[in-house]
Amino acid sequence: MDEVRKGVSRRADISPELLAQLNAGTTASATLAEGLAIDFAALLVAAVPDVPADLVAVVREMASEGVTRRMDAVGEVLLRHLTLDGLPAIAEHPSDTVRGWACYVIGRAPKLKLNTKLTLIRPLADDRHFGVREWAWMAIRPHLAKNVGHAVKALEPWARDPSPNVRRFASEATRPRGVWCAHIEALKQNPELALPLLEPLKADPAKYVQDSVGNWLNDAAKSQPAWVKALCARWQGESPTDATARISQRALRNVGGGK
Repeated sequence: MDEVRKGVSRRADISPELLAQLNAGTTASATLAEGLAIDFAALLVAAVPDVPADLVAVVREMASEGVTRRMDAVGEVLLRHLTLDGLPAIAEHPSDTVRGWACYVIGRAPKLKLNTKLTLIRPLADDRHFGVREWAWMAIRPHLAKNVGHAVKALEPWARDPSPNVRRFASEATRPRGVWCAHIEALKQNPELALPLLEPLKADPAKYVQDSVGNWLNDAAKSQPAWVKALCARWQGESPTDATARISQRALRNVGGGK
């Protein structure tokens, strides 16, 4: 499994041998530092050898940009070159970064309806690698934000899925503020719109999901603290479990009533 290797926490400590493997796509990154050290242009050529030189040049010229912008840019390059027909080859690649690019190919595909995008991205949302799971929700989030009501309805089954990774996607992808992504104004002002997703997760047994739900509510509390406090109070009354208490503590950590 990709996450067995302990990995390197500082870019300066990445050996030339490991960096070469990361750039060749033969080894998955084990830490954020390793992922950020990858030469996207080199990895693109290794993963998709027939990619045109002008498209590689586009990626190379963006080397100084932020990683999210570069991921999105490579997704656009691969969509142009491979189309959706080439998606399976990159969605199953050994490199977590390449699988992350697959997320952005799906996110970038202009004619796909949201439900189709979600169907395609589900295996990546449930990927064995922590990084791919993050790219999955980030790639889809702009489409969720366009119509919050439709997005919530589409994600309701995800919030009840047997996989904690999929349940966590339903929460993380719709966070009002989120990380490395644009805010969703509708949910900042009206967080109750997402209750069909949050209610099934109020006592989730997985800490991975609990942390996401707590962070979701902490986001909402920055705009609607009274609503979050009332919701946490109701949840703890209805579900006096350690899981619900942990979610509530995380949700209220920056407002009165938190710890």
